[in-house]
Amino acid sequence: MNGGPSGFHNAPVTKAFVITSALFTVFFGIQGRSSKLGLSYQDIFEKFRIWKLIMSTFAFSSTPELMFGLYLLYYFRVFERQIGSNKYSVFILFSGTVSLLLEVILLSLLKDTTANLLTSGPYGLIFASFIPFYLDIPVSTRFRVFGVNFSDKSFIYLAGVQLLLSSWKRSIFPGICGIIAGSLYRLNILGIRKAKFPEFVASFFSRLSFPSFGNSPPPAPSRNIVGTISPNTGRRAERSQPAPMASSVEPSEEAIATLVSMGFDRNAARQALVHARNDVNAATNILLEAQSH
Repeated sequence: MNGGPSGFHNAPVTKAFVITSALFTVFFGIQGRSSKLGLSYQDIFEKFRIWKLIMSTFAFSSTPELMFGLYLLYYFRVFERQIGSNKYSVFILFSGTVSLLLEVILLSLLKDTTANLLTSGPYGLIFASFIPFYLDIPVSTRFRVFGVNFSDKSFIYLAGVQLLLSSWKRSIFPGICGIIAGSLYRLNILGIRKAKFPEFVASFFSRLSFPSFGNSPPPAPSRNIVGTISPNTGRRAERSQPAPMASSVEPSEEAIATLVSMGFDRNAARQALVHARNDVNAATNILLEAQSH
């Protein structure tokens, strides 16, 4: 399934979060403390280890969880491109905070002092992201394997299930808390979806000098669709698509929103739809072809 342009292009907050999560996981793993990062009743209500509340939202407790978790965080960068880095930062803070509060409430109710009841990792953010993924990301491809129906979204769901069941109930509980947090954000509790950080906070991440792995290559100097399609691509598309009518139909907002939700630039999506006569599938092919050249 396509998540828009490859790398962390237009997703600096996701890039910072992914790198931070990976570094914390490796750091505690080298020290042999990854398995001790999970939250327990003793940690919060008896020993008051507040630092574990913070660390547990970043560092995973095992390598498999790290792999699936970072894969999902990387894919969900599409939402930062869709709503912008500022609002996505609010989404991260809201989902992480609400999920953490729900986990603390759960620990207070169960009062199990024998073990770490909840595993560590950014489960709140990851599973909160499945709410807009389910509601906003369209299915673009369907196929059958041994008589079972699948779609291009199935692989993301399978990765989520694997992460959710990775530590059984220790990971199921944080996952459920994340889904609840994502649902509350979707319901716009306290107008949270309109909230924004001050501009200097939002611009901080774009100035971070993390290693630039996975970034998109520099854009071509000349483009027909802003930031996406070159003149050669346009000529190739003209040969493969019927010539547009003299009075082109203005693309619908719904079609533009569909392409934007897949991670494409709004102006690029609009021009691709104009060229494809408002055919979303044809416009998607135009945009994907442009990315491959």
